[in-house]
Amino acid sequence: MGELDGRTALVTGGSRGIGRAVALRLAAEGALVAVHYGGNDAAAAETVARIAGAGGRAFSVRARFGESGAVDRLFKELAAGLADHGADDGLDILVNNAGIHSVSPIGQLTEEEFERLLAVNVSTPVFVVQRALPLLRDGGRIVNMGSAATRIADPGQIGYTVTKAALAALGPSLANELGRRAITVNTVEPGVVLTDMIAAYAAVPEAMAGLESITALGRVGRPEDVADVVGFLAGPRGRWVTGQTIDVSGGTYLGPIAPG
Repeated sequence: MGELDGRTALVTGGSRGIGRAVALRLAAEGALVAVHYGGNDAAAAETVARIAGAGGRAFSVRARFGESGAVDRLFKELAAGLADHGADDGLDILVNNAGIHSVSPIGQLTEEEFERLLAVNVSTPVFVVQRALPLLRDGGRIVNMGSAATRIADPGQIGYTVTKAALAALGPSLANELGRRAITVNTVEPGVVLTDMIAAYAAVPEAMAGLESITALGRVGRPEDVADVVGFLAGPRGRWVTGQTIDVSGGTYLGPIAPG
């Protein structure tokens, strides 16, 4: 018996990286997981197959965020997938993980780039929550994926940082509004995590050594490091944590590292 037996979960951006690790984690605890993805059919199929191979249940839902009607498509496919698996249309867990990155400093950030960042990283999660609320059962969980970039000044990703700060600001107000329904809302802020997003960077030993040297725990994060925290917040043991922003960066850039 898993902690999430009988629960249903939607993980946006769930086909790769941190999202995949979260989907695997929730499914391992017994949840039926809707794995959202934007366009990589193979990655989504692999994630669903890995969950099934481990004895879990999952299905994929496709919607390219940032395009007109994407949220409508998401929930239409979600309803169909739940019905195909014999579940009602209720939802217990929503993980807003999907997002896009940017490495433009302020002098190079264009209106088009910033508008797309806002559309995918802020507007879409807000309206996914709005659409999910009628489906979300009392006692449900909402976890939004922020970034430790909001506390670590990096001029090269200013547009991305602004959008993640906006998403984190959603948490406390939403938690206060939904608390009487025992629905918790929290934001998880990873640091650098070994995913496809940093594959080129990770291939440079000097770059990785530099990141490790400013991280208290002495290494770069893995997707599972983040997924375990999301799993805690999504499960019954996270029932008394709400409205919080939780840094999951291994202590990146806390200050000078003490000699060993």
